[in-house]
Amino acid sequence: MIVLRVEGVPKAQPRARARRSGKHAAVYDPGTAEGWKALVAAAAMPHRPPVPWDGPIQVDIDFFMPRPKALMRSKDSEGLIPCWKRPDRDNLDKAILDILTQIGMWRDDCQVCGGYIRKWYHGKTGRPGAVVKIAQLTV
Repeated sequence: MIVLRVEGVPKAQPRARARRSGKHAAVYDPGTAEGWKALVAAAAMPHRPPVPWDGPIQVDIDFFMPRPKALMRSKDSEGLIPCWKRPDRDNLDKAILDILTQIGMWRDDCQVCGGYIRKWYHGKTGRPGAVVKIAQLTV
């Protein structure tokens, strides 16, 4: 099992956008998650296999989102608090799976067939980021 700790504010994979120029339309990626994806890639590169994995893979991810000031009061929990606000967890997951595919961790992100995704506000003394656990599954 590979365990990655990525420091930084998690960003969701943005949806593709389209713009029109006369008779032509162009689809583009707004690129708002590129900084976050670079941090994930940097954390994963030392663990990248010499040949991309083939077969089923499980990826568990805990996202630690920036804690709002409204949850920093003395009466608020010191530890993790479930995050139920944007960004959507599936879009956070997509950004990580996309970059791990691009750097050659596995052949295609369709191979990821299991795992959990959880979003938390970090603890009062914590920092934003993510913990990613990657394991090959046996058939």
